Amino acid sequence: MATATTPERKWAREYETIYILRPTVDGATAEKIAERATDVIKRLDGQLTKLDNWGKRRLAYPIQKHSRGQFVHLKFVGYNDLVAELERNLRLLDDVIRFQTVLLTEQVDPAAVAVDPEEVKYLHLEDETEEEESPEDARARSLGMGPAAVESSAEGAQESNGGEDASDEDEQEASSEDESLEESDDATGEEE
Repeated sequence: MATATTPERKWAREYETIYILRPTVDGATAEKIAERATDVIKRLDGQLTKLDNWGKRRLAYPIQKHSRGQFVHLKFVGYNDLVAELERNLRLLDDVIRFQTVLLTEQVDPAAVAVDPEEVKYLHLEDETEEEESPEDARARSLGMGPAAVESSAEGAQESNGGEDASDEDEQEASSEDESLEESDDATGEEE
């Protein structure tokens, strides 16, 4: 007796990948990298469901002497070999400094996945010309641990001190400390 066998359903998995580009990468290069990732996903029978450019963000720690990076988020459905090939391609690109892929859902029917065409377009974010300085950066700069301050920010510091130069305050503090040390030396000298 022959029974008709139904073809076995092939389950896919849902993944998300975040990769970080050097902060100096221009928009055209960033778009080419996103297109390359999209082509890898399509070539291996995957389906891109979301492509999101998060723009430049501060890194938790310096990577290759960069404290900022351009973040791109991909969400896709695919099979086992897709992640390895996507990560291999990202590893080959010099402009990609970090990437990570995470499994979101174990069994997904690829035929049931709906894709919004607007969510898979790469959107260019306008470059931030000058950002406000974070409080940590301002403190590090004031202690001389950060990059040299621009003249305009030095002028702003003078205005916030009521026109008094910060180095004058440092000199006054140092002279008062010297005076207190001399007084304590005098006091110990008299006791001998």
